[in-house]
Parts: sequence; structure tokens; C-alpha cells
Amino acid sequence: MGKTVIARHKVGNIEAWLKGHQDRVELFAPAVSSFKTFQDTDDPNLVVMVIEVTDLEKLGAIINDPKNKDVKNKHTVIEPITLSMPVDL
Repeated sequence: MGKTVIARHKVGNIEAWLKGHQDRVELFAPAVSSFKTFQDTDDPNLVVMVIEVTDLEKLGAIINDPKNKDVKNKHTVIEPITLSMPVDL
């Protein structure tokens, strides 16, 4: 069973980033079953994704793979990308 992970980062151009949705679906497919996208109400260039992860190690590899830098640039992703995990209480 997968885990729910939250990813957040800033973007340089929200319209460019939103247009890249299908690219993200394809890029994350090997490690993710689905994700929902949110935009911060106070900062339109801060995005959050709630991700249903099937392979966390693979997701990390995809996010950090230098060959994906062109996709990040195209979608105006501003590093760092912060991942948050659920806490068992």
C-alpha cells in the first residue's frame, strides 16, 4: 500500500506550471498512482501537490534526476522541492 506525501515548491510562472500538468502525470507515473494540485491562497506562485505514492524511493529519484532539469525549467519550478510525510500519532 502506498503513502500520501505532500510536495510543495514555488514556481516562476503559475500559468506555465499549470500547463505542465500532463508532463507531471507522465513523469511521476512510475512512482505515483495519483496526485491533487493546490495553489497557496496567499502566494499564487506557491504550489502544493498531495501525492499518492507507490514507490517513494523512485519518486525521490525522479525529482532529483538531473535529466529532468529541462522539465523543471520549462515549468518554472523553483527549488527546493519540499516533501512532507505523514506522522503516526
